[in-house]
Amino acid sequence: MSGCIARKSSYEEREIPPAQLAWLFRVRQVASEMGASKYSPKALSDAVRNLESLLIAPEETRHVPRILAECGVRFVIVEKLPKADIDGVCFWLGDSPVIGMSTRRDKIDNFWFVLRHEIEHVLQGDGKKEEIIDADLEGKNASTDPSLPKEERVANAAAGNFCAPAEKLDMFMKRKHPFYYEKDVIAFARIHQRHPGLVVGQMQKRMDRYDYLARWLVKVRHFVLPGARVDGWGQVAPVSL
Repeated sequence: MSGCIARKSSYEEREIPPAQLAWLFRVRQVASEMGASKYSPKALSDAVRNLESLLIAPEETRHVPRILAECGVRFVIVEKLPKADIDGVCFWLGDSPVIGMSTRRDKIDNFWFVLRHEIEHVLQGDGKKEEIIDADLEGKNASTDPSLPKEERVANAAAGNFCAPAEKLDMFMKRKHPFYYEKDVIAFARIHQRHPGLVVGQMQKRMDRYDYLARWLVKVRHFVLPGARVDGWGQVAPVSL
């Protein structure tokens, strides 16, 4: 099952596949054991600008767990289960927001896109009544297509613009069409203080060409895990039974 889960009144009615439900349960279980500062919408909004300053280098992703914790956001990474193609989830434990990620696509563009997508859900107050489950957050599901729920279009727009300023990228691609040379993409990324992989990721979506300069889509999970609350990859998050 791909895309965003339809909003219904119960897990059964929402038809969440068992593997996704098991993953979601584990995220909730781990998040429930975490301490959390009081959530501040202003602090999280301000933190987005701090996070943007990290986009220049893959290793800077290591600061994400700390920055979110300081805003009162519980950030959990749980390894995906077979047949559970979830990228992220947003829900609330009382007044405390939770962002869960699987990092199943270990690429710099996907990490930042999914993270910023979930942050926007938190900022908009989404997920308070029931979890916002984001599965297969690629292609149409990562766009602003009118067929998507409004909250998903808003989150996708914020995430895409975060990875590469949308208007500037559109202008760049129109100016360079049809020849998108690697040196020009790197120069564009440097001007806007992004790692080239973030720009490449957004260009791939616009062109529907996922082989384009794919070598720039470097892995970041190994930078993030040491500072995060993690369950998977040989680590078991301690929880009460």
